[in-house]
Order: sequence, then structure tokens, then C-alpha cells
Amino acid sequence: MTGVILVALFILLLFLGVPIAFTLGIVAFVGIWMLDSLPLMVVMQSMFSGLESFILLAVPLFILAANIMNQGKISERLITLAVSIVGHIRGGLAQANIVVSMFFGGISGSAQADTAGVGKILIPSMLREGYSKSTAVGTTAASSTMGMLIPPSIPMVVYGSVTSVSVGQMFMGGVIPGLLMGVAMMALVGFIAKRQNYPRHDRVSMKDIGRQFWRCVPPLLTPVIILGGIVGGFVTPTEAAILACVYALFLAMIVYKTITFKDIPNILFDTIRLSSLTLFALATATALGHLFSYYRVPNLIAGFFEDNFSSIGVFLLAVILLFLFVGMFLDAIPAMILFVPIVLPASQALGVDPVHFGIVIVMCLAVGMITPPYGLCMLLASSIAKLSVSRSIVALLPYVAVIIVTIVIVAFVPNLALWLPGFLE
Repeated sequence: MTGVILVALFILLLFLGVPIAFTLGIVAFVGIWMLDSLPLMVVMQSMFSGLESFILLAVPLFILAANIMNQGKISERLITLAVSIVGHIRGGLAQANIVVSMFFGGISGSAQADTAGVGKILIPSMLREGYSKSTAVGTTAASSTMGMLIPPSIPMVVYGSVTSVSVGQMFMGGVIPGLLMGVAMMALVGFIAKRQNYPRHDRVSMKDIGRQFWRCVPPLLTPVIILGGIVGGFVTPTEAAILACVYALFLAMIVYKTITFKDIPNILFDTIRLSSLTLFALATATALGHLFSYYRVPNLIAGFFEDNFSSIGVFLLAVILLFLFVGMFLDAIPAMILFVPIVLPASQALGVDPVHFGIVIVMCLAVGMITPPYGLCMLLASSIAKLSVSRSIVALLPYVAVIIVTIVIVAFVPNLALWLPGFLE
């Protein structure tokens, strides 16, 4: 009976539009309050224990680095480079939207930062060139999900914290699946552009492309510094995030001079606001996970997976469906805190590589960023374009289908995720 009440409360709070972090905390509080054997102090203790991890300091630091890059107008330079490379293709600006998301994802580690930073520039530009609002929103929101895969990636940091898997290996494992996802979306955009006869830009000479690339070398070195430092064993993921912040600030204030000391307070305030929401969701998810443990939910679900999915292929399909569903309601971070520990034992029993397993989960949760009711990237893009949520959902359906096909390919071809991490062994 208690379980039914808590599920009903969770659904009611979501329906009322209560932020997911508060929803998780309220459900955890009510659930523990209904128990006589656990004091309410357990809620606060669990929340604080969920944040007691050095590696999780990387989360607000990567958000800070992304905000500095956005405020420093570095995304504009990356957009110019992307347009010079693929602008001559039919639907060139939409193609550039995807390419710049590959670049920006490798700098920010955040899908939301990508949608906000790139979308504010490219969505109005696409509308001026005659693209429909649906195409502009669909391309921008869907391509920004690559920020969760192409390193650095905040969800991968959290996965590494939950599972004790090397964050460096996770970063390396996300490169090929992220690029594969980008190529698949570019093929879809090419098909749509041909049918809609979208415009293309004049071809840019190799000399001009080289000039644009040279202007973008400093920001494009950000993922190289982060990956090189972690993979080389010189820094931890948290220390790499600090380096990213210092480097981003150096570029914005010294090299490009697009940020002054007056801008720092606003950047810090925005970072604190975003980080507090993310980390508070992580804390409340940990408290709810404690309640799950009391009711032995992890053992029950893990036993269900082990008893009913003896084949690796069937098990991975079940996990894909689970996290696609969970991602519709939860942000990637609380979803990982709650559900990864539940399914991880079954994956280990079947011999699924934890890096491969993590990449598949991150890809599934990336879909949740563009599917209702959570769909944060979808909501950001639709608000920029002033497009209704219902029309945005329809516009994103082809992209969701393409991403899911990519997920299945990566799930059944593990080497796509494991080839690069193999060089670290």
C-alpha cells in the first residue's frame, strides 16, 4: 500500500509541474516518514552522503567552463567554422548546427549548455534563411544531446562515481558513438533538406577553412587538454575540470577579450544556479535510493533481470527500454543514481563490459533530453523559436528514431564503445 501511495504522489507532483529534484525529495521524505523504523534524519543524512564524493566536484566546474565559453562568445567562432566546412551542402546551416554541436559538446560536456549557446545564434539564423521552425528546433535540440557523449561529459562523470569505472575510459568510449550519432543525424537532415529544398551556402575555399580552423584551435584544444590529462594520469576528472575553467577564462579574458571582470559575478551566479539544481537532484535521488534499499527494490529488480534475461542481447534491449522510459521523467544524473546500481549487478553477472554498459545508458538518457514530459533541451529550443511544445515533439520524432537506431547498433556492436578505451589498458 505504501508503494502505491508513493507512486501516486510521484505522478501527481510531476503532473503539477513540481521540479524533479523537489519531487524526488518529497517522495523520499514522505516514504521515510511513513516508516516507524527509520528516523526522518535519514533523509538529510542520505542527501549529504550522496554529495560526499571528490569526483562530483567536476559537475559544477564543467558547468562553469561551459558558461564561460558561452559568455565569451566562443560558440560563435565554432559556428563560423562549421558553416565553412559543411555550409555548401544542401541544408548547410542545419548541417552546421550538428557539426558545431560536436565541437561544443567536446568543450562544455552539457547538452543544455549546447542548446542554449548554439540555439540562440543558429535558430534565428535558420529561420531567416527559410527553414521551418520545426526543422530549426528539431536539429538544434537533437544535436545538442551529443554533449552527453562526446567528452567531456557530466553524466559520464556521475556514472564513474556510481560504478567506480574509470572516467577516462568512459570519455574515450563516448567518442565513436557520439560521432556515429552525429553522422546519423546529418544523414537525416540531408534527406529532409532535399525534400524541403533548403538553401545552401557558397563553397568556401580550403584556405578560408584553414583560416577559420586556426581561429578555433584554442577552444578546440579544451577536450584535448581534458582527455590528455585524465588518460595520461596527470590529473583526476575534477582537476581536469578545474583546468578547463582556467583555460576557458584565459581564452575569454586574455586571448579573445570577450569577458571582463564585470561579467564574472553573473557567470558565477548562473553556474551556482544550474549546479545547485543538478546537485540537489543528485542529493534527493540518493535519499530516494535509500528508501528503495529499505524496501529491497534493487534486489527485486536485479533478481528480475537475472532470472528473466539470460541472453546479453535481450538484457541490453530491456535496459534500453528501461532507461528510455526513465529518461522521459528524470534528468540523467538522478536516473543514474537511482537505477544504475539496480541493473549493474545483472550486467556484471552476464559479463557486459561496464564501460560499454555505461555508454548505452548515457545514450538512452540523452533521448530523454528531447522527449516529453522532461525534455529540457526540447523545451529550451522550442522557447527560443517560439514553437509550441506539441509541434516540437512532432518535429523531434524522426531524430529520436535515428538516435534509438544508433543506440541499438552501439549496444550490439560493443567495439564501437570499447575500441578507443582498449588503448588505455
